Amino acid sequence: MSDQLTTSEPFPMTVPLRVLGLAYTVLLALTACSKSEQPQMPTPEVSIVEAKPQTTPIQLDLVGRLSAYRSADVRARVAGILQKRIYTEGTEVKEGQPLFQIDPAPFQATLLEAQGRLAAAEATYKNAKIVADRARRLSPEQYISRSDVDNAEAAERTAAASVEQARAAMQNARINLNYANVTAPISGLAGQQRVTEGALVGSGSSTLLTTVDQIDPLYVNFSMSNDELMQLRQAQHQGSVQLSSDNTSTIDVLLSDGSKYPHQGILDFSGATVDPSTGTVSLRAVLPNTDHLLLPGAFVTFKANLGQRNNTILLPGAGVQRDANSAYVLVIDKDGKVIRKNVTTIGMKDNQWLITAGLSNGDRVIVDGLQKVKEGAPAKAIPWKPDLISSSAHAAAKTPTHTAKTEQ
Repeated sequence: MSDQLTTSEPFPMTVPLRVLGLAYTVLLALTACSKSEQPQMPTPEVSIVEAKPQTTPIQLDLVGRLSAYRSADVRARVAGILQKRIYTEGTEVKEGQPLFQIDPAPFQATLLEAQGRLAAAEATYKNAKIVADRARRLSPEQYISRSDVDNAEAAERTAAASVEQARAAMQNARINLNYANVTAPISGLAGQQRVTEGALVGSGSSTLLTTVDQIDPLYVNFSMSNDELMQLRQAQHQGSVQLSSDNTSTIDVLLSDGSKYPHQGILDFSGATVDPSTGTVSLRAVLPNTDHLLLPGAFVTFKANLGQRNNTILLPGAGVQRDANSAYVLVIDKDGKVIRKNVTTIGMKDNQWLITAGLSNGDRVIVDGLQKVKEGAPAKAIPWKPDLISSSAHAAAKTPTHTAKTEQ
């Protein structure tokens, strides 16, 4: 009985091992079948823009201060009592228009006196001329000595000089009388009266009575960094930039409400020296102000149109990313793979980046769907439609978060 137990014991042990081996084989087959039937992930679609070099305007955002085109002090040119103000303060006046009246009585009296002196001098000259003519007629007949002739001619010349002197004094008296009527030296806006009626003006110095400012057009005075100007001039020398001349460069002024001023200004002056304390160069533009909307002394912001930049590529804001190294874009290469390209940007225009280096004509730059791809992975390019750009792309343009390895 013990032999039976001994020979029958291995049999139940071999059956489970065979079963386990068979089960393992079936499991491997099922796993392989499951993997072969698992669907592949589709290639992500991303929106792209083809890089196209073009000419773009050079525009700089600057701040300037307005000043009058011409400004003239109105001063008393003769001494006297200020009788009245003729103009209305703050109104437009024309060149030569009377503004103030200084008491003319003393000047009228001086003019009358000068006229009398002139009449007396002319009478004296007339008599001296008669005597000299007579002496010249009698001299050949030796009825009069040569010395008498010389004396008569000297008296004639003295009388003639006295006439000229009296005539000049009369002219000066007439000028002073005219100065008693103070007129506008230029056309423009007449300012506030500085001296009241009844005050003595022009005694010892030319008293300031008011000012007249011509505010159409206006000057826009501003400055630019000399380093920035040097960079532009170097770029022009290299052929990548074309700068406008002083008389063709324009400015577009923005009003305080953000709207554009209806008239363009023209750059008319650029300084030839650098301010050593600020490192800037002074510039000036002339700005029409026909409706007197702008006033001297105010600060304005404006865009200076200085020329054009050649071979610039414009990209939507979402297309440019940044990391610790540089700005970069993701491009789909000819094999349909995503690669990184570092780029050089010089700012934005109308929500588009201005790219001056790093891209070639025809490069397919990803501008939407950046979160779907990574470097080296395949991607399917579709044309970008601005109205369908995702909100995530907008966010990426403001706060870049996508990272990638630098292209070698």
